[in-house]
Amino acid sequence: MRTLKYLFFSILILLGCQPAEPPAPQWSFAPDDDGLLLPESFEAVVVADSLGRGRHLTVRNNGDIYVHLANRTESDHSIIALRDTSEDGRADIHESFAPYPGTGIRIHKNHIYFATKATIHRTPLVDGQLLPSGTLDTIVHLEGGEGGHSEKTFAFDQAGGLYVNVGSLSNACQEEMRTKGSPGIDPCVELETRAGIWKFADDQTGQIQTLDHRFATGIRNAVAINWDPASSELFVLQHGRDDLHRFWPDLFTEEQNVELPAEEFMLVQEGDDFGWPYCYYDHQKGMRLLNPEYGGDGTRVDRCADAKDPLIGFPGHWGPNDIIFYQGDQFPERYKNGAFIAFHGSWNRLGHPQAGFNVVFVPMTNGQPSGDWEVFADGFIGAESINSPGEAKYRPCGLAEGPDGTLYIVDSMKGRVWRIIYSPEA
Repeated sequence: MRTLKYLFFSILILLGCQPAEPPAPQWSFAPDDDGLLLPESFEAVVVADSLGRGRHLTVRNNGDIYVHLANRTESDHSIIALRDTSEDGRADIHESFAPYPGTGIRIHKNHIYFATKATIHRTPLVDGQLLPSGTLDTIVHLEGGEGGHSEKTFAFDQAGGLYVNVGSLSNACQEEMRTKGSPGIDPCVELETRAGIWKFADDQTGQIQTLDHRFATGIRNAVAINWDPASSELFVLQHGRDDLHRFWPDLFTEEQNVELPAEEFMLVQEGDDFGWPYCYYDHQKGMRLLNPEYGGDGTRVDRCADAKDPLIGFPGHWGPNDIIFYQGDQFPERYKNGAFIAFHGSWNRLGHPQAGFNVVFVPMTNGQPSGDWEVFADGFIGAESINSPGEAKYRPCGLAEGPDGTLYIVDSMKGRVWRIIYSPEA
């Protein structure tokens, strides 16, 4: 039906007639065996494949795509630039630049900003050119590049603010890291330089991370971070701690370890403290509880009564790695201003089948969830169950919205990029 419609409009144009509406784009939809499970009337286009270990991506107003890799290519580059000149949804031009592996990447004020483990850089875009051209500026020098949760991600507000996730060095700030029965350091000195969100100016070069820049604290690692333009608020998702049972078998069962603690969806405001490393969130009980490293037993609240709760507690170990707030009109109205979240999938469920590896949707109104979350895209792993993330065919990691309101997803295993399109006539 779509092909006949396109031919009809093409004939009208050749005959000199003005059609009432332009023809629909001729998308090259992924075959059914691509494996993605999407809601009714949604289709996937494979934009590019085998790029490398894709982490995050961003899309320019003209549709050009920039993918940040966790590795270098044969050209010693780590950012892939993609352009579709045939208008079938597939990128037919692939170029690359910048030998800086990392995770975060965004287009802001006609520059590409991207992060390494210890810096955030920017370089200007040029009209008509796929690759940026000009000075590479260092906007921020950051702590936490030497180990632990060292990948940096970031977001911009609407008033010149740059917010950066600086993840923790450790799992739970133990005296002996990841050691059975080792108590927690109190106070946890990591909090002075890590495990929080730091705020900087978005266009000032050479900024140095100091405690004065700390915006919020007690966040173990928030790879997924974004500003919601509808509510003018910052939101993140925290990777919860590991090994409740393995390190504290007398207090937590193996079954509890599989599902706890929650991956937390947080509204982050200046001065907030979410309690890490002293606390974790139990989504099954709907409570923030004291970590065993600090005297907790799975029931005690104590000092955690003062820590801010999340908006939603997702199942443990799913690995939230990106979030966007949908602003377009290509999807049905129910998705407007809602949050799409990419879960990278679990690795530490003690031999049980791994979980996550999906993209979920959370309806939002005025900065608050307005309904239950739901799985939007699934089937990435290519099997009903896996026991190791290395067995997954694909792992969704980064998200972006195109200028036409379509949704992009990048995979971290092979570097496949999908474009999700609402296509009720497909």
